[in-house]
Amino acid sequence: GGGNLFRGAGLAQAGMNRVVGDHMGMLATVMNGLAMRDALHRAYVNARVMSAIPLNGVCDDYNWADAIRELRQGRVVIFAAGTGNPFFTTDSAACLRGIEIEADVVLKATKVDGVFTADPVANPDAELYDKLSYTDVLEKELKVMDL
Repeated sequence: GGGNLFRGAGLAQAGMNRVVGDHMGMLATVMNGLAMRDALHRAYVNARVMSAIPLNGVCDDYNWADAIRELRQGRVVIFAAGTGNPFFTTDSAACLRGIEIEADVVLKATKVDGVFTADPVANPDAELYDKLSYTDVLEKELKVMDL
């Protein structure tokens, strides 16, 4: 994601064209991907950034077959720019790419310590769940991911 740098949906509420805001958000995810790749390279881990929007000379274009080949060769592939389409969140893109590459798991990093009964930033009385199934998340409409 790129929410640490930019939130397109928030600016859309302030009057910016949603498509423009989402494109800016996609670019923020590329910036984060480049930073992650740099950190991995400094740790001697071979990694590539693949972007859903073409950015020649900056990172590789996303290509399913190339991503699979890189993964089979033991390399880390960092997916950036979401799906390349406005109105789709990076959470949706992460799940989509996970399905495409047949990942065993998709992990979502966030600024809170787990899944709560409510947004712990907005509600300090929110309680942390010890255990939760995906059906619980859906039934309770917990909004743990932007879809």
